[in-house]
Amino acid sequence: MPGPTRYDVTREALAEHLDGEPRYRLDQLWDGLYTQLADPADITNLPKKLRQRLDDELPTALTPVTESVDETGDTVKFLWELDGGSRVETVLMLYPDRATVCVSSQAGCAMACGFCATGQAGFTRHLTVGEIVEQVVRAAQRAKQADRRVSNIVFMGMGEPMANLTPVWKSVERIHGDIGLSARHITISTVGLIPGIRALKDLPLPVNLAVSLHAANDELRTEMVPINKRYPIDDLIEACSEYLQVKNRRVSFEWAMIDGVNDRTSDARELAALCRRLQPHAHVNLIPLNPTPGYPTMGTPLKKVYAFRDALEEFGANATVRQNRGTDIDAACGQLAAGQPVTITPKV
Repeated sequence: MPGPTRYDVTREALAEHLDGEPRYRLDQLWDGLYTQLADPADITNLPKKLRQRLDDELPTALTPVTESVDETGDTVKFLWELDGGSRVETVLMLYPDRATVCVSSQAGCAMACGFCATGQAGFTRHLTVGEIVEQVVRAAQRAKQADRRVSNIVFMGMGEPMANLTPVWKSVERIHGDIGLSARHITISTVGLIPGIRALKDLPLPVNLAVSLHAANDELRTEMVPINKRYPIDDLIEACSEYLQVKNRRVSFEWAMIDGVNDRTSDARELAALCRRLQPHAHVNLIPLNPTPGYPTMGTPLKKVYAFRDALEEFGANATVRQNRGTDIDAACGQLAAGQPVTITPKV
């Protein structure tokens, strides 16, 4: 079985690779990996022979398969192969003055949401700390080529972060403490795993919480998000309220708008009522459903999306229409499937 990869290794374990070297080499190596975001071979203040040895001893976890760039040039999707053959995707979104990385936490997903390509593909395995952190490093290296600095991390890629919370949280600590991103610019998403939300509220860093809600009554939500049967909406909102009481950070509700399914006035009224229970710290992100091969129902037309937003605001909720990015390269919300064919017939 292969040993730990480059970004799985702790600082203490890394010191073992530097046995016999001056003590300051550990600082140089750690700074090179996490501040310079450099491969060992490119950390120029280390001796060349040591750089080569470390490059060999500390292998990367992600093997590049393909890199896709959307027609604007502002969204990049990376397909990686992991040890054992599983594949995951990472999305880099470039803005005029910054960049955001959408990272995966699992290969596949066990939540089985029918309108999401990852959920349609099923679950393969959890990702390690190093596999998560390396996604950020590789995307940041790519952003640097475009003269951008990564300022935001969202755990909204493949997988359910709360189902893999220990590695996810350790990666958050590494991203925050060593790469140097503010915890307030890190968002962890969940479809509603209440034990994960409650565990997260007791962890020290003030990260943002996003809940993939998509429906505001239990009957519809259980059809769309099957885990709702175990963790129904009232219990979920209570867990979000507990999180707010501790963290005082805004909770975002993600709402994939599906034509004729969850875009009615009655849906807006129900959703606004949930938001008012958490005001002023709840915000809705409206996302026109992105097409996936296994879900034939269309996304809500944009004009109707804005009308839904207006209705939400009239009912007392705060809402934003999120701009779709990377749809043409299957990099938008709900489209990440690591190149796997999707043949699931949806329930909704």
